[in-house]
Order: sequence, then structure tokens, then C-alpha cells
Amino acid sequence: MHVPTQTVWRWLSEVPDPEIPVLSLTDLGVIRDVRWDEGMLVVTVTPTYTGCPATAVINLDIETKLRSNGIENLRLEQRISPAWTTAWLSPEGREKLRKYGIAPPVEGTANTGRISRLSSKKALVVACPRCGSDKTEKISQFGSTPCKAAYRCRSCLEPFDYFKCH
Repeated sequence: MHVPTQTVWRWLSEVPDPEIPVLSLTDLGVIRDVRWDEGMLVVTVTPTYTGCPATAVINLDIETKLRSNGIENLRLEQRISPAWTTAWLSPEGREKLRKYGIAPPVEGTANTGRISRLSSKKALVVACPRCGSDKTEKISQFGSTPCKAAYRCRSCLEPFDYFKCH
């Protein structure tokens, strides 16, 4: 079965991330490429970080979705370079995170290969996803998963996760 890659992208946009199910794999930006190669559908996936425990589940979910739509000849390729970055989150994905109660990465702080972000002395201002206040504080560098940090809003007093920049 040979379907247009646009159709495959649409199918993949229906596959939820196993750790943050409000996001699809395409919202997250881990699906890097979809192409046909001599009758074989090749899907390129970049994990959010090397050793991410969700990678095996993500690959299985991709394969399950595509096979349920009649794709028989399928190969998943893992691409770790360039490394995934939160800059690859779609605008829709960022909004879905916010509505879900997770603060999306602060714009302009994703790892794009520049070290200026690492050497900056300016404190990161993370807006509360619930009330929008910028009066927040980091409680812990580690949140509910390794890719999130725990924050608290000093305005509405609610705790929330912040999707850390990578």
C-alpha cells in the first residue's frame, strides 16, 4: 500500500506522546521525516533525549498506528543528530501544554547550539499556565518526568510542571 506522505503525517498527528498524552508525536516534533524508499515507508524519529524511557513505546505506537492503516512495509529510523530541541515543539503543541497545565518552554531558551543561554545570569521567568502570572518560583529541577521541572505560582499558589528547554 503506497499512500501520500501527507496522509501518513495526518495519521501520525493522531498518535499521543506516552508521557504527555495531550501532545501528539508531531506536536512534540519527534517525527523528523516520512518518506517512501523503494516501496518501504521510512519514518525518522528523534527521541527527546538519548535513553528516554518512552522511546520504545513511541516506536511501538507509530508502528501500531501505521499498520492499522494498512502499511505493511515499514522501517523506523532513529536519528539522534541533530539532537531534539524544544524549539521543535509546534505552536499548537505549546498551547496544548499550557491548557493542560504544563508551562511550555520559554521562547528563545531552547538549545540551538549556542552557549549564551547557559552563560546567562538572568533568571528564567516562567509564566503560570493557569493564571498567566510571571510571579513563579522553581521548587525543584525535577518534576513528574525528567523533562519537566516543578514550579509554584506565587499569585494563584498552584503548583505546576515546566517543560524544560533542551
